[in-house]
Amino acid sequence: MTEPGDLLRRLFAAAVAAADPAVSLAQHLPSPPPGRTVVVGAGKAAASMARAVEAAWPGELSGLVVTRYGHGAPTARIEVVEAAHPVPDAAGEAAARRVLDLVAGLTPDDLVLCLISGGGSSLLSLPAEGLTLADKQAVNRGLLKSGASIGEMNCVRRHLSAIKGGRLAAACHPARVVTLLISDTPGDDPLDIASGPTVADPTTGADALTILDRYRIEIPDAVRAHLLSGRGESVKPGDPRLGTPEVRMVATPLMALRAAADLARQEGVPALILGDAIEGEAREVGQVMAGIARSVAAHGLPLAKPCLLLSGGETTVTVRGSGRGGRNVEFLLALGVALGGQAGIYAIAGDTDGVDGIEAIAGAVLTPETPVRAAAAGLSLTDSLDRNDGHGFFETLGDGVITGPTLTNVNDFRAILII
Repeated sequence: MTEPGDLLRRLFAAAVAAADPAVSLAQHLPSPPPGRTVVVGAGKAAASMARAVEAAWPGELSGLVVTRYGHGAPTARIEVVEAAHPVPDAAGEAAARRVLDLVAGLTPDDLVLCLISGGGSSLLSLPAEGLTLADKQAVNRGLLKSGASIGEMNCVRRHLSAIKGGRLAAACHPARVVTLLISDTPGDDPLDIASGPTVADPTTGADALTILDRYRIEIPDAVRAHLLSGRGESVKPGDPRLGTPEVRMVATPLMALRAAADLARQEGVPALILGDAIEGEAREVGQVMAGIARSVAAHGLPLAKPCLLLSGGETTVTVRGSGRGGRNVEFLLALGVALGGQAGIYAIAGDTDGVDGIEAIAGAVLTPETPVRAAAAGLSLTDSLDRNDGHGFFETLGDGVITGPTLTNVNDFRAILII
């Protein structure tokens, strides 16, 4: 087996590569229609998805997709616009208006290809009538700090939007709509990927308000009035404008985990995928995973060492300190605290889009030597965890995983190697 840290980094790279739209998108494309083909979309992978469509599409097409700043890619026929994530900005609002303009007035002979990936909730940031961009920004900031799950956050976002929660598909009617998805959400529910712009939404404004109140998020008066009034209701199941949704998964977290597991086995290391949809507080997930790793080391359960434990999903962080957080490095800090430098246990955690939280750092590597090296640098795992300062901690040690924008997004990747 190669050096543990190097193997972990190669496993992460394999997981990201498996989610590249160039690998699998073409096989999910429909046949060209009698009429026009319009491509629209949003997300951190939107530009690379658009590029893959252009490479494989046999006929004419045009369109526009919006992606995060720095995540663009060169295209010839589909325009790529960049906007802000995770808090929306005016560029995303303007792009969302243009998307709706592009799909207006289509016919049954036309086809709309919707390229949707994680991050689209912020990038398609068109407020519902009566709300402002500032209203949406305030709610987004509160949600990001609250510890709410991605499903809860997206329920709120759908009910403050003029384009999400099925509204984009309704605007395309009567054209055929085919949605190509790269999933970044636990369970791969299309409703939660970019807040479901092309699928029906059974949740209500009352549900959204309950979530905001549960987490004690301060919201503008206009937002509360909007949700109470019922004006924010999304497109519901059975709406004739949606027809029979055609949704096709291009890449998922499980695909990425399986690619990493295959590489580990090629290296002679048995791999066990614990799950692709693990949620909860990052620090609590770290404690649980430490317990499993210790069981492997001490008892050979649930797998004998050497082995690799893989998991994906999307954890959350309730912000308590002023550090440079990120849920993957928060997970690693908690894992490191619980392991206490136990020999033979190594780990990597990173966001497959290349950005953990708001830092341009994907994640980091934890080794048995991390606590000692940290102490020599005047750092403490526990203190850094208390301050939500994972990126500051691992950056000082030089153990960050820096990929740059990967142009895909199948959420978090975690691997624990026990030797």
